[in-house]
Amino acid sequence: MMNKFLYTIAAASLTLLAPAAYAQKSDGSTKSLVKAEKEFAESLAKHGAKTAYTNFAADDALVFRPNPVNAKTFYSSQPESKDISWSPTYARVSRSGDWGFTTGPYTVGGEKPAYGQFLSVWKAKNGKWELALDLGTTTNKPLNKVSPEFIEPKDSYKPKFLTDKQRAAAADIIATTEKTLNTSLKSYGIAAFSGFLNPDARLLFPGYEPIVGKDKILPFFNSMVSKVSFKTTKVEKADGGDFAYTYGVATVDYKAELRESFNYVFIYERQADHNWNIIVQVFAPAER
Repeated sequence: MMNKFLYTIAAASLTLLAPAAYAQKSDGSTKSLVKAEKEFAESLAKHGAKTAYTNFAADDALVFRPNPVNAKTFYSSQPESKDISWSPTYARVSRSGDWGFTTGPYTVGGEKPAYGQFLSVWKAKNGKWELALDLGTTTNKPLNKVSPEFIEPKDSYKPKFLTDKQRAAAADIIATTEKTLNTSLKSYGIAAFSGFLNPDARLLFPGYEPIVGKDKILPFFNSMVSKVSFKTTKVEKADGGDFAYTYGVATVDYKAELRESFNYVFIYERQADHNWNIIVQVFAPAER
């Protein structure tokens, strides 16, 4: 009788845990990634930041607070804050289904609400999405309504035999692209961005709502920046060969004779001509 009672308790416990087991489920679609992002936000609102990041972040995930730090290490010493809310408005997933990103607005509640834009990079592991990188930049209260744009992969492709050496060689291509960008910016100034930005690229910069379109990003930079340089810290590329991201430190010299350091994250997309263009740029003030 006791064994039957214990079995009943165990079965009930598994039933209660079942919904959590399916949280963050990845099927290679952008839809599943957006669902995971929303579940992440719901978890934080219900349980708090420490619990949400512990459950959703990968063991090696990074958050920029303001400089990069391990997510679980950082939140292990933080209170269970529930005053942050957010929702994705733009999301993409690699054709290999192993890698994706989301971005959108966030709000920090309280007597004086604060606003901003976030970028999250996610990786699929053992059939579920895990947060790999999280960065945010502050803005004024948003005035423009944004229509959500969740783009599904055009096809499905995942190499069966891809070694770490091949992955490193593929990442080197992105690193070289960013190095070329950096050299071009030194030689030709802000105009050099033109050859590296996708027409529909988006920029998240402190104090401004998202700036979408190369035709808007270039005038924005030209209006206030005299020089910019990048020091790349890390490069990662999706196994599908269509997306990659970099992060590092950017030094920005303004025309107003002011210099500022930023942590940056760039999302790259491979184009039909095999060149890599930036589709998302995020700058967040660095602490030095």
